[in-house]
Amino acid sequence: MPIQSAPGFEDALAFTIRVPLGVVAAITPFNSPLNTVCHKIAPALAAGNTVVLKPASPTPLTALRLAGLLLEAGLPPGHLNVLTGSGSEVGRWLTEDSRVRFFTFTGSTAVGEEIQSRIGLRRSCMELGNISATIVCEDADLDRAVPQIVNGAFRKAGQVCTSVQRLYVQRGIYDVFVDRLVAAAQMLRAGDPWDPSTDVGPLISEPQAAQAEQWIGEAVAGGATIRLGSRREGSLLFPTILVDVAADARVLCDEVFAPVVSVLPYAAFDEAVALVNAAPYGLQAGVFTQDLQRALAAAKRLEVGGVIINGTSSTRADLMPYGGTKRSGFGREGPKYAVEEMTESRVVVFYH
Repeated sequence: MPIQSAPGFEDALAFTIRVPLGVVAAITPFNSPLNTVCHKIAPALAAGNTVVLKPASPTPLTALRLAGLLLEAGLPPGHLNVLTGSGSEVGRWLTEDSRVRFFTFTGSTAVGEEIQSRIGLRRSCMELGNISATIVCEDADLDRAVPQIVNGAFRKAGQVCTSVQRLYVQRGIYDVFVDRLVAAAQMLRAGDPWDPSTDVGPLISEPQAAQAEQWIGEAVAGGATIRLGSRREGSLLFPTILVDVAADARVLCDEVFAPVVSVLPYAAFDEAVALVNAAPYGLQAGVFTQDLQRALAAAKRLEVGGVIINGTSSTRADLMPYGGTKRSGFGREGPKYAVEEMTESRVVVFYH
């Protein structure tokens, strides 16, 4: 640090170090029971912290297996501790324990707000809900865009916080694009996740699938047209594409967390940006365009944590800083950035 420029510090040497916070509580979701766990515990341990991990109640086995493997590999006992149970009990207990110095949470905005209200001045990283959008401009390369959007909307049966849920397409190419999107999505095979040929498996539970089916029905009652899908068999909801969706439909206003995408036309690019920004969430957004000026404008004006040019909102590399703004939370994941979140800066000054 150039501290010598301050009066009285001409002969001083100053630098900063990063020190661990102590105990990190990691609360993870069901939809990525290995990757999300690793995104939390690996940076926490690398930063010198210890971890108490509470995996999602429906998917605890992966976390338990990983913890066992780390112990076998030589991780000292006590550095990683796994607690299973409901969030209302175990999660609440963790927030009440003053020994926890940092909370890293991935899940719904409602639960994130409850955790934050309980932990007071203690620090946290909140990766919360979203209603992810992708914009397709009139100059987009549809051969590139359509396959990416199909994958971004329907992978993991749409149970991804960055899943393409809202799709804004320039009016001049709207009809052609929708036809191509439907044709590509029709090729997906929905069914048994143990079958290697399956592209779209079931949702986490039948009630979750039934809720998504109900929201689709509400959208149709409000004037929407089903271009593909909406069939449900238990917890399996087939890929669904909706058009003519009313602005107040829940499939547009809330996170559906299912293989459902709504496609809407727009006239001017400014309109598309405004529609994306109108949502109270802001995790990531995608923009397909060949126009560099438009791409840079999107990067500056879209109110999200990540803007993906010629990719969908669901594009992510593990090394990138990942996180949102507005009701999508705050803080950043990705190893380097999570280590910074889970440590604090300490200045050291030497007089000589």
